[in-house]
Amino acid sequence: MKNDPRRAGGRVPVNKIIPFSSVDGPGNRTAVFVQGCNFNCHYCHNPETRAVCINCGACVSKCPAGALSMSADGFVCFDPVKCVACDTCIHTCTHDASPRIRYMNPAEVYAEVRKNVPFIRGVTVSGGECTFYPTFLHDLAVLAKKDGLGFLLDSNGTYDFEADPADLLSVIDGVMLDIKAYSAADHHAVTDVDNAIVLKNMQLLADRGQLYEVRTVVVPELFDTEKTIVDTARALKPYLARPKHWPKSEGESIRYKIIKYRPFGVREQYRSFTPPTDDWLEHLADLARAEGMTDIVII
Repeated sequence: MKNDPRRAGGRVPVNKIIPFSSVDGPGNRTAVFVQGCNFNCHYCHNPETRAVCINCGACVSKCPAGALSMSADGFVCFDPVKCVACDTCIHTCTHDASPRIRYMNPAEVYAEVRKNVPFIRGVTVSGGECTFYPTFLHDLAVLAKKDGLGFLLDSNGTYDFEADPADLLSVIDGVMLDIKAYSAADHHAVTDVDNAIVLKNMQLLADRGQLYEVRTVVVPELFDTEKTIVDTARALKPYLARPKHWPKSEGESIRYKIIKYRPFGVREQYRSFTPPTDDWLEHLADLARAEGMTDIVII
């Protein structure tokens, strides 16, 4: 891939910024979604966030609003003013990417976040996979902390939090960690990637009191959902109590968020997966409770 001048000054590809979200962590938060992920989750609801645009230009002529163009040096450029959000570019792209991104540095992102400060409790950065850009995360967290905001990462757990080269754990409050599947075989079946570092990070973050929640998308046709719920809850049993620095309003135990698979936004070949029943989700929640989990949310 050619050197992209839009990345100068510590800028990263930002897919979108949601000013007010009540589902990306505790309270009302601003959620920042970056582009790019190292997993290939077969049920991904936002597959267009997986890759970074390779500037092939196939989407440019397809855009009915003229919101896309090619720069003189061969990069796809996006004009958000012209965009009508018809998703033609997303459907045209064969690389699981999106041209509808902005390259932004921490100060530029925080300038948008700061507009919401009187109305939010914190910032959550998601993706894609946000830890693709650890220095960006560190610097954005520092800015948020200056205004007294909480700062969480929504991550697939493949960043090396033990080595922590960007010193993230010193500036963030915690991590919302995806446990796609617990066994190595199941995890590979779901994501095409091994999960040894994910489970290592789960324990490390829990031990440090920086694991806010774990979450699993339930797709019974794809992996053993009972085993994943039981094994995850059992592994977390020694760490369930919240450390003293967590506000009581954010719960007194690590949360397990059990997420119902829904065939919306997924790639066509995976739309045939059957969503689990509500009874099955309650059954999984009961399995987690039997292992000591008390803060369980089904969505």
